[in-house]
Parts: sequence; C-alpha cells; structure tokens
Amino acid sequence: MPTYEESLKLFHEWTTSESLRRHAYAVEAAMEAYAILFDENVTLWRITGLLHDIDYERHPTPEEHPYIGVNMLREQGYPESVIEAILGHAPYTGTPRKTLLSKTLFAVDELAGFITAVAYVRPSRLVGMTAKSVRKKLKDKRFAASVSREDIRQGAEELGIDLSQHIVNVIDGMSQHTERLGLVAST
Repeated sequence: MPTYEESLKLFHEWTTSESLRRHAYAVEAAMEAYAILFDENVTLWRITGLLHDIDYERHPTPEEHPYIGVNMLREQGYPESVIEAILGHAPYTGTPRKTLLSKTLFAVDELAGFITAVAYVRPSRLVGMTAKSVRKKLKDKRFAASVSREDIRQGAEELGIDLSQHIVNVIDGMSQHTERLGLVAST
C-alpha cells in the first residue's frame, strides 16, 4: 500500500481547489479521531478520508465519481478496504457499508462539511462549538442547504453512536487540525 506521503502527493495532483482540499483534510481529521477511538490503523483511516473524493474535481458526476478514483487507486495498490469504503460513502453506488471503516467514512463525510460551514460563520470557528449549536443549525434547512441531513442522521445511526456524541467526536478531531483546515479562530 502507498504511504501517507505518497497518498498526499497523489491527492494534490488530482485536487487543486482549496475548498475541496480542506474538505478532504476535515474528513481525514475526523477519520483519524475515530481510528484512535476505535483502536484502528490511524494511517489507513487518514488515507481513506483524504482520498475519498480524489476524483471529484475532475469527475463530479454520479456516473464518474467515485468510480474513476477507485479504479485509479486500485491500480496504485490501495487495499480493497479503502476502495470499498470510498465506494460506500456515495449512497448512489449501492455499495453496502459492511466494515467499520466504510461506516465511519460515510458518517463523517457530510458532517465534517457541515461543521466546517458552521465554523465559517463563527468568529471563534471550532473553539467552543457544541453539539447543541450544530444541531440547531441542522434544523435550519437554508443553512448549508446542499448538505444531506439524512446522510448525517443515517451515518450516526449506522455507527451506533448518538448524533450529539458523533458531532462532538468530529468537532474534536477537526479541532486538532484548525490551521490546515483554515479554521483558526479570528482574534
């Protein structure tokens, strides 16, 4: 399997948009937190989070994403567990999420994006963010309207984790990487 450094280089070759990069970094941070929580392979989980949307900038349609990306990753020697998780994060692929890795990737993807959106409207960004404040924003259908609330709910349910605790876990993971995510609190 390629190393983290090789994966990061590949990711940067495929993804130039700063917003897409930050989304991948946010998902990676959440995956890292869950790998630690579940006592799993941190590097494998980080790489899975980092690469989950590798083809999205070039191939954003459901006909192409994530299929082109996973085919390339297979050729590069990534394990089937990573491939399966990436396929499973897009519900329209019909790929069942059977592993903890695939369930976690699905559970953190939309939520990491939503938490990022909430952080952008707060001067303190992630500092002091609570599950209660995130849940309040989730109820506002106009806020970050493209984020699937159903996927967020379903992801926590598939993990068997209370939604509020899941939100806290993702905030905590992302809070370890605020500079990389562009979410440093303004003073």
